[in-house]
Amino acid sequence: MTAPRISVLLPAKNAEGTIELAVRSVLAQTFDDFELIAINDGSTDSTREKIEALNDPRIRVLTTTGLGIPHALNLGLSEARGELIARMDGDDESLPTRFELSVKALDENPSWVGVGTGVEIFRDEQPPSPNFHAYGQWLSSLTTPELLFRDRFIESPLCHPTMLLRAQPLRELGAWRDGDFPEDWELWLRFLEAGQRMSCLPHMLHRWRDSDTRATRKDVRYSLDKHLTLKADYLARLFAKVPLTLWGATDTGRELSKRLTARGCTIVRFIELNPRKLGQTIHGVPVLHPNELPDDGSHILSCVAAKGARDEIRSWMTRRGKEELKDFTCVA
Repeated sequence: MTAPRISVLLPAKNAEGTIELAVRSVLAQTFDDFELIAINDGSTDSTREKIEALNDPRIRVLTTTGLGIPHALNLGLSEARGELIARMDGDDESLPTRFELSVKALDENPSWVGVGTGVEIFRDEQPPSPNFHAYGQWLSSLTTPELLFRDRFIESPLCHPTMLLRAQPLRELGAWRDGDFPEDWELWLRFLEAGQRMSCLPHMLHRWRDSDTRATRKDVRYSLDKHLTLKADYLARLFAKVPLTLWGATDTGRELSKRLTARGCTIVRFIELNPRKLGQTIHGVPVLHPNELPDDGSHILSCVAAKGARDEIRSWMTRRGKEELKDFTCVA
């Protein structure tokens, strides 16, 4: 039997209320050369029965006792026959041309290891929160490999269930890892650290459901604390031998400073605009105004996440001849 071009991996647990809509949105794709591997990961409801009732020969259902998302995905990957791996969640909806346009993008860009799509974030009972809506807009704006690489430390720069990945490099780089961190962002950072290129299509092709029970809200591995630790792990390897200036003595900046120092990095100063913080010493280093920043070769990490602050800091750096990624990196 000829292998399909795409293997779709869809892990689901107790998703009986949404799984039929999610699977139907995959079956309705205009690009139909795929298999759908649904991993029923320890469900105690009718998730499996609802999938099987769709009675489509492209569907295979694997049932586990509850492995968790990384192990469930790797189980699905071990069964996958396609050269491309598509992700899908059991509570989302993909628009009909998602696979068609994603395959076209990878065929036209052989150096890309994967591509995501723009997203519409929605809730059933109310509008999504302004912060989550802004996150979706930011994700959807990273439409070149260069933009995605530039912003990789700010937040997870790709929506996991929108992804289409090449199977070979995914397997070669160890696929999904299970640990005390968000498994998707860790995978993107690992790909990018290895020199792989990814991007996001400039089209809204996926409806990403937000709910109070979503793993990103309930699982501690998706907390701000774990995000900061994951950032620190990858930043420390990148800047182990480079003195660092942290722009922003915010909660994020101070916590990141502690984690980077614990990983062997050298923090030489904080930069602040708040006059109440200027002249202080935090974690043993001075807090200076941007105009006092010496040209000593330190790399600047921008840790300010307030609305508009990132653009202002980028503008300030550019006016002073600083080059992003060479002289400074935005990490919040």
